[in-house]
Formats: sequence, C-alpha cells, structure tokens
Amino acid sequence: MTTETAALLEPRREVGVLSLGDAALRWKAEHPGGRAIACYPVYAPTEVIHAAGMLPMALLGGGTTVELTHADARFQSFVCSIAKSSLELGFQDLVRGVDGFVFSNICDVARNLSSVWARNFSDTFVEYLHLPQNSTSSESSQYLASELRRLASRFAEAFGAPVTDDALRRSIATWNAVRARIRALYALRIDSPEKLPITEFFVALRAATRTAPEESLLRLDALLDTASRRTERPRDRIRVVIEGAFCEQPPPGLLEILEESGCYVVEDDLFLGWRWFTDDVSTDGDPFERLAVAYLDRGVASSTRHEGRQHRSLGVIEKVRRARADAVVFLLPKFCEPALFDYVLIKQGLEREHVPQLVVEFEEKMWTFERTRNEIETFVESMLFD
Repeated sequence: MTTETAALLEPRREVGVLSLGDAALRWKAEHPGGRAIACYPVYAPTEVIHAAGMLPMALLGGGTTVELTHADARFQSFVCSIAKSSLELGFQDLVRGVDGFVFSNICDVARNLSSVWARNFSDTFVEYLHLPQNSTSSESSQYLASELRRLASRFAEAFGAPVTDDALRRSIATWNAVRARIRALYALRIDSPEKLPITEFFVALRAATRTAPEESLLRLDALLDTASRRTERPRDRIRVVIEGAFCEQPPPGLLEILEESGCYVVEDDLFLGWRWFTDDVSTDGDPFERLAVAYLDRGVASSTRHEGRQHRSLGVIEKVRRARADAVVFLLPKFCEPALFDYVLIKQGLEREHVPQLVVEFEEKMWTFERTRNEIETFVESMLFD
C-alpha cells in the first residue's frame, strides 16, 4: 500500500471502526442540535432523514466487538446475528448519540425487531416504514409516497424537524451526486479491478454510511481520483460477483480471503441502502412521489424487495454480464431467510446460463477463515485450470 493510499484510507478506517453511537456523537459535536437516525443498510430513506436536517446512519450490528449478554434472551436461536447484535448495542449503551431508528419490512426479523426495540427502549424514537410488496400495482407508488410523507411528519412531531418539498429536492440532488460517485467507482472496478481492491472499497462505503453526504462526496471524489491514477498490474484472478450480503455485512477478513485466494470482486450487493437507485432520482414535481416511483422502477434488485415483474435471477445475471464476471460467490449470512430463499431461484437461473457459483456462509462475528480459504482456493483453481 502506497503512502498516498494509506493517508486516504486512514480517516475512513477511523470512522468505520467507531461504534454507531460514537460516530453519531462525533458528528453532533460538529453540528450542535443535530439529530442522528439509524436504519438497516438495505433500503434506507436517507433523503427524507437528510432533508429533516438529520444524519442518516447505517445500523450494521456489533460485528466482532460486542458479546451477546442480553439480546439472546429476546430472540429465538435461529435469528440472524445482525438482529441480535443490533439490540445488544442498545443494552450496552453503544448507541448513545443516536436519536432514533427506522425499521422496515425487509424481512420478518426486521419487522419484529422494531417492536422489540420499542419495548426494551421505550424512550427512544422508533418508526416503522411499510414498504410496498406489490410492484405491479398502479397504487404502489402512491402508497409509498404517503408512507414517506408520514415518516417526515413523524420527524417533525418528534424532533421539530419538518421536511419541506424544497429541502427534500435539495437532498435528492445531494444523494444523486453521492450515488453517481459510487457508480463511477463501481465502473472503475469493473474496468480495472486491480486499481481498487474490494477491501479498500468496503472501508470507503462503510465510512459513507457513518458520515454526512456532503463529506462523503469529498472523500469519494478523492478515492476516485487516486484509484484512477494507479498503475497496478492485473493479476491472474477470476472476476466474481458477490450476492447475498445486502443486510448483514461480511467481516472484512472474509473479503480479504476472497482477494488473496484469487478473486477480483467486480460487483456486489454491499451497503445497498446507500446506492439503492440505479439512476438519478428526478427532482421535478412532488419529491415524495419521485422517490416512490424510483424505489419501484429504478431500485436495485434485492432479496428484500418483492419484484413480480421478472424472475429473481435476472437481476443477478444482468450483473454478471455487465461486470463481465466469471462466477458468482454467494456470501450468505446464517439464518438470513430472504437470502437463503432467493438462493435457490438465483442458482437455477445461473445454472441455465452456465455461470459457475460458490456458496459461503458467514456470521458477523466470524474471525477464522482457513476452511473458507480452502473452499475458495479450490473453486478458483478449478476455474483457472479447467
């Protein structure tokens, strides 16, 4: 790693390793009177939160730093790790500085976690966003627009933070710029993956979920400039798409193993909520309606969103083709029902297209990877030397 790269990454690593509460307190120290709202990094109503003058943050669980001492008693044993560790953050007072949480129906666990959180932390703002489950209905966009308006009214009621149409349009424009930078970085990785390792990009994306979009813009611009000027030599690796890690993020060590074992990750579904839309959201007309239409028509294909207009595998196959990938690596969090249910459908579609795939299960507290390394190395060798 060059000195320039280390200097560029250090502030991102610093933000990324902070607990959710410490990251919120750090931002609030620079923005007296500001509020911070956390939500899972799948679909996150970041524009509405930002338009209210608040900081949207990703709820990423506790990772390897939090031991479960209270949350296990509130959940069944077969519930995903991120739900338990998220609640544990509250019990261990590691979300001090976060003023509220927005949950949504991305899965049954997230749906129930909202009420579990409200029951255990009754003095904390908790809101539930009902996302439409029928993408083919002509009423879906109106329904979602009304839900986003209701969420905005709750912010005004709880925090005295109204969301005006003009403020929301400005926020949409700001987030359009952030997503455009992220798309540019993905395009760079597709063309020259050796210039931007997935481990480095993961750090940058994680930091973007803990900082204001205006700050993220500057950091993403700096990363894009630095990475595009690199002259790294391409290595003999296979190009892969990561699928399944849309909510519970994989341990950084697992991503390192992927690269060390001979993979260039050229596409993925990490931190979807901070890059949900595949194109800019229009700022013309009613901004709530524009966000709702974009959610339905320009949203990233995900296991958390029911899409009745096409087979679930088509979005992944399109990713493979766009990224010129050789294979798909399913990084599936243990007990994640949306990912595990969709895996069967996606696998069938990939097999029809003769796309090789590998399945790797993980938990956020995973810290040893030798068995996984052997599996990935065997998979890579079977493709390189077939």
